[in-house]
Amino acid sequence: MKLLVTGGAGFIGSAVIRHIIRHTHDEVVNLDKLTYAGNLESLAEVSNSDRYCFEKVDICNRTEVDRVLEQHRPDAIMHLAAESHVDRSIDGPAAFIETNIVGTYTLLEAARQYWQGLSESRRANFRFHHISTDEVYGDLEGPEGLFTEETSYAPSSPYSASKASSDHLVRAWQRTYGLPTLVTNCSNNYGPYHFPEKLIPLVILNALDGKPLPIYGKGDQIRDWLYVEDHARALHKVVTNGVPGETYNIGGHNEKQNIDVVLIICDILQELRPSTMIYRDLITHVEDRPGHDHRYAIDAKKIKEELGWTPEETFETGIRKTIEWYLANLEWCKRVQDGSYQRERLGISL
Repeated sequence: MKLLVTGGAGFIGSAVIRHIIRHTHDEVVNLDKLTYAGNLESLAEVSNSDRYCFEKVDICNRTEVDRVLEQHRPDAIMHLAAESHVDRSIDGPAAFIETNIVGTYTLLEAARQYWQGLSESRRANFRFHHISTDEVYGDLEGPEGLFTEETSYAPSSPYSASKASSDHLVRAWQRTYGLPTLVTNCSNNYGPYHFPEKLIPLVILNALDGKPLPIYGKGDQIRDWLYVEDHARALHKVVTNGVPGETYNIGGHNEKQNIDVVLIICDILQELRPSTMIYRDLITHVEDRPGHDHRYAIDAKKIKEELGWTPEETFETGIRKTIEWYLANLEWCKRVQDGSYQRERLGISL
């Protein structure tokens, strides 16, 4: 099977590609325009594989997307290319509209044309797998309840609204044109190779540098944390075994308040990288993000029952692996911060 992975140089996309090359016999074409968060170093271990190749292409460029499809003739598309940081979407929503909505539309139309030109057997087996987020569902009220595949959409940020829009486009192309699509909505990912604007890598690196650890508001926001390699396994299982037209929610069964995540990181760092300073003392509460959702939590029963996937990592095992990886790869962290982002606060320029 040959898979075209868009956004394959990003955090989740690179984990998907590493998983495929390590654990399957499938071939991968990585299509990525290499924005600030895209980094081919994340794929160094697979870059010499004869089952992997890279195409530097923007999904908004229809001519180039058509060329890649005709040249490589994939059996499925895994669409992960997206602008993904909520705070950045508050500061500059235009890029999110362009990539997440217009880019998805462009890719859908290119995929539809390509799919219609396939032989009958290949057309029947083709899949367009759209990878999305639990943030499209909005805010869970209270400490109970979980997002299911039937939960109504209520996005809160420009980012989640753009992803909700792309989800609707994908489902419309399935219903109107018959394109065999799949949608997955995942909870918060963490793990190795995460760009340091997100909470966990930001806290790790700031702590090591003795810088403040910013906590939005009280830090009582709750997220369901999913180790990125568990997510990669789930995504490959969906694209190979999922039923076209279906949606699958992917969660880690690890609900944590943000403040507790930071405290856990501080304590593990105190053990692994002892310092005269107390990492917990670096915690600083800052003004909350505008429109900040309080709680997300995924019901992943469907993917467990229908496809046999469950996460292998608990938060305790996954976060330790993550911290150990960052401690061993500080040079990578320095290189990916090319001067355009230096861990400053984003998302407050209203």
